[in-house]
Amino acid sequence: MTISESKRLFAHAQNFIPGGVNSPVRAFRAVGGDPLFIKKANGAFIYDEDDNEYIELINSWGPMILGHNNPMIREAVIKAMEDGTSFGAPTAKEVEIAELIVSMVPSVEKVRMVNSGTEATMSAIRVARGFTGRDKFIKMEGHYHGHGDSFLIAAGSGAMTMGNPDSPGVTKGTAKDTLLAPYNDLQAIERLVEANKGEIAALILEPVPGNMGLCLPLPGYLEGLREICTREGIVLIFDEVMTGFRLAKGGAQELYGVTPDMTTLGKIIGGGMPVGAYGGKKEIMEFVSPAGPVYQAGTLSGNPIAMAAGLTMLNYLNEHSEVYAKLNHIGTKLSEGIMKINESMDFGFTVNRLGSMYSFFFSTEPVIDFESAKKSNTVLFGKYFQAMLHRGVYLAPSQFESLFLSTALSDDLIDRILNAHQESLKEIFE
Repeated sequence: MTISESKRLFAHAQNFIPGGVNSPVRAFRAVGGDPLFIKKANGAFIYDEDDNEYIELINSWGPMILGHNNPMIREAVIKAMEDGTSFGAPTAKEVEIAELIVSMVPSVEKVRMVNSGTEATMSAIRVARGFTGRDKFIKMEGHYHGHGDSFLIAAGSGAMTMGNPDSPGVTKGTAKDTLLAPYNDLQAIERLVEANKGEIAALILEPVPGNMGLCLPLPGYLEGLREICTREGIVLIFDEVMTGFRLAKGGAQELYGVTPDMTTLGKIIGGGMPVGAYGGKKEIMEFVSPAGPVYQAGTLSGNPIAMAAGLTMLNYLNEHSEVYAKLNHIGTKLSEGIMKINESMDFGFTVNRLGSMYSFFFSTEPVIDFESAKKSNTVLFGKYFQAMLHRGVYLAPSQFESLFLSTALSDDLIDRILNAHQESLKEIFE
């Protein structure tokens, strides 16, 4: 495999872009080597600047449920562009997609469009604070809610431990109102609530986290959070930027039958275009300006190009429930195939999967939270990543990122992935 053009571009990019990339995980630092620069994508494949072809299992970190460069979405974008790229004014498509989101997501009675998942989560916390008149909020260790200051907080220990800034530029004043708890631990939440009685505005989490690798909620965990938040007057926020419309039409909240007070969305509602949204109960969303006092604005919010792409995607998912059965078939075939290969080679490595999301951990222990995820062997993962890449399979360049599958994966392509998996394990352990 020749990647000379990607190497040249990466070296050149470092003269003008911090680290040579516009998002840190793209730099391949966790897996070694230089990042690939992608020229085009179609269906289940991406192609780099050296014209190498890869079966791709990231799908732009989630939104490409129907595969890359889907003809319906491409046509919708082209048609929308004929009328202009941005108006900074209301459009009919904003109303259409808002109505559709409200009809699909159980918790959403009103919704506000923004431009990214980060904007959505930042805004949701602000609204929850305005609605409750409280300052503090709880987040889970290892859950990623974008790069807002309040979310870049390192894990603390003990029920009353305040967060510490996890990045230069985040002040201690900002960090002091962020409370940390381990995922899947209801007792830790109870202790935090008791230690900060009447001070907590919100609890935000990925109901099915994908940013420490894929982890699943233990039985009763999400239901327990709902009970605590209802009892204490805390706004429960599900960050479904990854899981919304992917795990089910109504996201993880539909799948698990637990309805939060607010939901943050992104990725899929733009069909791959930059987009985000937050929504929830009417009485909470009525606090958002201009209906209420909590200010949030954006010139490009509800951009007509993104709305056209998202409306096409959501209408298709809403009208074709068979998509989810197909995604589940693909996820089952791939994850069970990986586990069978692992067993045949006497490797007890962990595979977590739900629907079309999965993670393969180089750990022999169950992975249920951030601490157990961190026990994975990241050196082995880096070798595995490179071995798979050289066999034409493009994975997320981090042990701690979920993979996302699309309907473009045929059984033949899954067999190719499984063959590459077996050969890669043989290579790195020989």
